[in-house]
Amino acid sequence: MELHLIRHGQTNWNEERRAQGQSDSVLTELGIKQAKALGIRISAVPFDALYCSSSKRTRQTVAHAFPAWKKPVTYLDSLREIKMGKWEGRLYAELESESPESFKHFWHEPHKFDVPGAETFFQLQSRALAAIRDIYSQHAGQLIALVSHGALIKTVLAHIEGRHMAQLWTPPQMHNCAHSIVCVGADDDYRILQYADQPYDQ
Repeated sequence: MELHLIRHGQTNWNEERRAQGQSDSVLTELGIKQAKALGIRISAVPFDALYCSSSKRTRQTVAHAFPAWKKPVTYLDSLREIKMGKWEGRLYAELESESPESFKHFWHEPHKFDVPGAETFFQLQSRALAAIRDIYSQHAGQLIALVSHGALIKTVLAHIEGRHMAQLWTPPQMHNCAHSIVCVGADDDYRILQYADQPYDQ
């Protein structure tokens, strides 16, 4: 299975530097332009199926990036972003001031991130990989698009690279509408072809 992992376009909360998690934010005008530009770049790819996080920002990204899509879109809660509990909707500047240790963990020591009511990055990674295994079981040998979120996609790619969770945020950055491509085989056999729009040659 060739799996195309796509992050959503810029949102109002991205712009405001708010923690999004599983709460709903909406695409900005720039985010809509990003999604449309992505759609043009991948318009010739003959996808067999389209999967999407059930969040509003990913749904909007699909609407603008796949305007000619005629088949059903499968929306999954399992493809949502990391659950951030009481952090959701809060400005990152406020969180850094109020919870400096947890803020440091999130951005610099993600393997230590553990906030009440939130998922750990390990839990996010397990959820994401389970979702991909289920998709593979239905679409082995096919070409699949999956529209999701930055942290979720980063945890998947970190797993494939064999990176410890401490190195989750290692570049390249998962920018808005970043497009990564992974070959998925049986028995959790993965190979990265493209990472955030750049060819992967490691």
